[in-house]
Amino acid sequence: MTAQEEWARALAAWAIPPEILAQAHESPWELPPQAFAARAERALNSAPSPTHQRALEALPPGGTVLDVGAGAGAASLPLAGKAALLVAVDQSQEMLERMAELARGRIRLRTVRGVWPEAAAAVAPADVAVCANVAYNVSSLDQFVRALSARSRRRVVLELTWRHPQSSLNWLWERFWGLARPDGPTAADAAAVIEETLGQPVGVTPWQRTEAGPPSPGPEEVSWVRRRLCLDPSREPEVAAALAERADPGTARQMATLWWDVTAPGAEPLPDFGT
Repeated sequence: MTAQEEWARALAAWAIPPEILAQAHESPWELPPQAFAARAERALNSAPSPTHQRALEALPPGGTVLDVGAGAGAASLPLAGKAALLVAVDQSQEMLERMAELARGRIRLRTVRGVWPEAAAAVAPADVAVCANVAYNVSSLDQFVRALSARSRRRVVLELTWRHPQSSLNWLWERFWGLARPDGPTAADAAAVIEETLGQPVGVTPWQRTEAGPPSPGPEEVSWVRRRLCLDPSREPEVAAALAERADPGTARQMATLWWDVTAPGAEPLPDFGT
């Protein structure tokens, strides 16, 4: 089995069983835009992360940045001091609007609403491409990274949690549904797919993201977790009680930054995505 096939198999194991999904009152996949905006604001007021550092190393003064799955811009807005133009791609118009608010007065921004890699045809090559916390939503990671390389002249920087971001809720799935959830894939598996796809080594920097939190989960977090678990709104007190058992005012999440330099800038044509 290839690294790409193993990646797709591991992601498929995260599908919510149909009998549980049918009981959901709201979509378990929708994420609150305000959470992404808050993360972007924290990134703008914090020291550069390893993701920002790897991007800045390859970014020329006055250069261009492509941010794929941009959210509100946590991975790219901190590059504004060196970059002159930021192109943001995201499927959510509300996310792009949040990013535009934060970019105002910092950097020239162009937004493209769409899904990568199909949206690649709508953007020109940038000096550096960044993509944060998207990979675990991408089954065909090989096509995804080919398109990133095809739209970067210097370097691609990919950020993701070391383990699947939903793995932190595995204990709650077991508690409320008696459902065992997968362990993989991991950032190391993503690196293996990229190396297999591009035929070149990938840099890997493990690091920790520490974010201060309240002593107990707030209503927004409880509601978000309850929706993720496909539970009825009446179960929120139970979810709050469960989360309070493990509340931590300073949580550290294991992260990874993957990066690779584009060996033939501008030479690689866009792959055929069948559209």
